[in-house]
Amino acid sequence: MNYLKSLSLLFIVFSSVNVLPAKIRVLLIDGQNNHNWKATTPVMVDILESSGSFKVTVSTSPPKKSEAAAWAKWNPKFNSYAVTVSNYNGEMWPKEVQDNLTNYVKGGGSFVVVHAANNAFGQWKEYNQMIGLGGWGGRNEKSGPYLFYNDLGKLVRDPRPGRGGSHGPQSEFIVQVRDFKHSITKGMPQKWLHNKDELYDSLRGPAEKVKILATAYSEKSKKHEPMIMTISYGKGRVFHTPMGHADYSMKCIGFQEVLRRGTEWAATGQVTSELPLDFPTEKKVSSQ
Repeated sequence: MNYLKSLSLLFIVFSSVNVLPAKIRVLLIDGQNNHNWKATTPVMVDILESSGSFKVTVSTSPPKKSEAAAWAKWNPKFNSYAVTVSNYNGEMWPKEVQDNLTNYVKGGGSFVVVHAANNAFGQWKEYNQMIGLGGWGGRNEKSGPYLFYNDLGKLVRDPRPGRGGSHGPQSEFIVQVRDFKHSITKGMPQKWLHNKDELYDSLRGPAEKVKILATAYSEKSKKHEPMIMTISYGKGRVFHTPMGHADYSMKCIGFQEVLRRGTEWAATGQVTSELPLDFPTEKKVSSQ
């Protein structure tokens, strides 16, 4: 009898192990950035992997001014991963890599854009359609409209002439949720205080199939700027947050949950994580 009980317990244990969900395979791209990617990449990896839901592989591009031979050896296998996260802002990728990313996302892959990754590739048409909005990199009215909320809570598409991308001094700022039904922002307080960061304003681009989930008010632009958004590109899902300037910005519990949820949503179309008890409030930053 004891023998049978032991076998039953072993069966239960092994059955429980076998039904554990597989970790989401993430490819994180870095290697060039006007921000300190060597500091932020490890933080991003830890944010994702510490949840137990992700397994991250980092692919580092050749450094600036590398020879063509070095670039020829760098060819990330996007199709081997459920989602690609970009921490890259630098030189244009080889045409083959560009096409591979475009086809991957358009064909049903997933892409996550963090902070300065939206500065990259101002002249790459498909990339700008993919990310919805961007800044700097030669972006202007030819790139597409500004997209923001006004004080009346109305979404505005503004085609007026002007450069794309700006920010004021780094500071803490309030993130205001605009869509409480989306799985990324579901359960979040209406307003929560984000840690010291750059608040990007005046982003512009094709702005096609963009859904703004949360904004932050910019004292510089006097507008409510997109901070959490999703984009549909072909059959693929794209998650985009302009937050995450530095490692200390990423220590914000709010940012960490946004990155986890956004990455899971991009990869699977759903969010399974519960909002942490120490999530920031409107009055108080919460950081690790």
